[in-house]
Amino acid sequence: MTIFSKIIAGEIPSYKIAEDDQFIAFLDIMPLRKGHTLVVPKIEIDKLFDVPDAYLSGLLVFAKPIARAIEKSFDCNRCGVSVVGIEVPHAHVHLIPLNDANDVNFLQPKLKLSPEEMKAVQEVIVKNL
Repeated sequence: MTIFSKIIAGEIPSYKIAEDDQFIAFLDIMPLRKGHTLVVPKIEIDKLFDVPDAYLSGLLVFAKPIARAIEKSFDCNRCGVSVVGIEVPHAHVHLIPLNDANDVNFLQPKLKLSPEEMKAVQEVIVKNL
């Protein structure tokens, strides 16, 4: 069971942004930028392109209003999408507020936000959904 499956099952707490019967979105606890959100299918499959087609297309449809809420919530030019999939063997996409290409550079140091800051980020995105 991956850490994402444990979050989906409610065994590990998260800063949830949205959820339906197929997907969940929650804040990355090691974000590149404030608002960095993960969108995860509830089926546990390692690689994004191994996800069944219906889920794969549904994932972007589910992510679209979240991306728009991120753009409303933070000073950014757009919400970028990244697929890395190295650290957690469970398909997912990253939604990251972007002002330039370096904002999605996963080799840079991650932000260290307090629980209060994470909660504030969660609340502003949810409010803008």
